[in-house]
Amino acid sequence: MLLIPAIDLKDGKCVRLRQGRMEETTVFSDDPVAMAGRWVEAGARRLHLVDLNGAFEGRPVNAHVIRRIADAFPDLPIQVGGGIRDEATVDTYLNAGVRFVIIGTKAVKDPYFVSDLCLEYPGHVIVGLDARDGKVAVDGWSKLSRHDVIDMAQIFERDGVEAIVYTDISRDGMMQGVNIEATVELARAVSIPVIASGGISSLTDIRTLCEARQEGIMGAIIGRALYEGDIDLAEAQRWVDEFIR
Repeated sequence: MLLIPAIDLKDGKCVRLRQGRMEETTVFSDDPVAMAGRWVEAGARRLHLVDLNGAFEGRPVNAHVIRRIADAFPDLPIQVGGGIRDEATVDTYLNAGVRFVIIGTKAVKDPYFVSDLCLEYPGHVIVGLDARDGKVAVDGWSKLSRHDVIDMAQIFERDGVEAIVYTDISRDGMMQGVNIEATVELARAVSIPVIASGGISSLTDIRTLCEARQEGIMGAIIGRALYEGDIDLAEAQRWVDEFIR
């Protein structure tokens, strides 16, 4: 079970949002590379980077920062999402040292894009499904689609994606605890790994996810709880390693 620190990028800074609202931003660092180093020193085995500006604008905006992080930690698996809407962007990120690209809005609006990417870049494509009440949200969470999250996940599984990042957007950044029921339901519906995201606020949440790992939950993305000190990454990862040994 991987505990994956999230670095959300807005205007070149490391921030956290509440429920994806750009107007509810907390800046945690002006130096995202240094922040990445902090998590690497604490034992992070993967990083989750999100170009928030890119998610809203539909194109990469903070790619230069992402490239600097990938350059600084070339051996660390990095997954990147936000504003990835064409193959050229995917190619640029992978050539820069990013291990996985996360396709969100584009995946929902153009599923054939994902199937083409999986053929071109096997093993490097993850789909991010952000949902509320079982329905997928798009365009930086600003719109709720009519698509059922499980139906979409099963389509992308057949396409050959590496994993699904599932976020309950009603809980993201709210420190209300992970939606374990919805996460397990999704993991049971597909055979590819699911990475949980949204609302993880304590070791209790991590313990609950660990207990459900055999359902197919391979990791958890943690944001605000790390930045506000509610979860100590090194301590939490040691606990997870002991628990699953």
